[in-house]
Amino acid sequence: MAHQLIADQFLPIFSNPHLERMDDSAVLEMKGCRLAFTSDSYVVDPPFFPGGDIGRLAVCGTVNDLSMSGAKPLYLSLSLIIEEGFPLQELRTIIRSVQGAAREAEVLIVTGDTKVVEKGGADKIFLNTAGIGILQDKHISISGNNAQVGDQLILSGSIGDHGIAVISQREGFSLGGNIESDMAPLNRLVQDMLQASRKIHVLRDPTRGGLATTLNEIAAQSQVGIMVEESKIPVREPVQGACELLGLDPLYLANEGKLVAIVKREAASIILQAMKRNPLGKGAEIIGEVVEDPKGMVFLKTKIGGTRVVDMLIGEPLPRIC
Repeated sequence: MAHQLIADQFLPIFSNPHLERMDDSAVLEMKGCRLAFTSDSYVVDPPFFPGGDIGRLAVCGTVNDLSMSGAKPLYLSLSLIIEEGFPLQELRTIIRSVQGAAREAEVLIVTGDTKVVEKGGADKIFLNTAGIGILQDKHISISGNNAQVGDQLILSGSIGDHGIAVISQREGFSLGGNIESDMAPLNRLVQDMLQASRKIHVLRDPTRGGLATTLNEIAAQSQVGIMVEESKIPVREPVQGACELLGLDPLYLANEGKLVAIVKREAASIILQAMKRNPLGKGAEIIGEVVEDPKGMVFLKTKIGGTRVVDMLIGEPLPRIC
């Protein structure tokens, strides 16, 4: 529904070549320099959850959106909307998390804004970030529009951890299995991949809507089909168990420390090995390929040998996930 809202209301009014690419960040040419620019807002409920909090989430999410264009993230802004009465100790914890994540990603918080609204005017705390990065290689061209027939799909690791971590905290479930958010800045992983090969066509981090929605967006942007093998998709056993208990599909759960790469077939093995050497890519797997038809659709080869359509998510099973 949010996707439809953007397509119907925003894109026709703000239409321009940068926005119409619908990538995680815009790549801008400025006096011979290529910059990536992105912005995001974070309203996750609750603001603290297993594995992190809204502060770390905001930095990792923005760094990752820049990284998905192949850029090296450099500078971030940070704006806060704080509800009257929000505990100062919790605010300090969030700010420390922001700084810790920024140091980890080697970016600087260089500007921002703070607003306090009356009780009931917001729900605890909201964060907004914007980020700027630089594309150091003029030959890099990574976009959701670039998938080609025959390309291989690589997923950097197991899916669903963030979604289950947040829902367990929100609803007070004791699911066991040490399920924590997978939040992490992916910029070093992307740089390792680019050093191994420049034959990367698409990079996306499957956040809200999960892997299934991300692949549908890419298929629509590139006007190709995508075939994925269910048996190749890594899902940790505690997450799978929680999904079965709660009636959720891990394909649609949000992730905050994973990426999907669509790469030239001949480069897939080299890129996969480079990913596995990085701690954030040690669970990487080739999970499928790009096919010619039917265009704009995603199919799943099931573990029992059948094939089913994987639609874009309709309705959010877990609102305010990021």
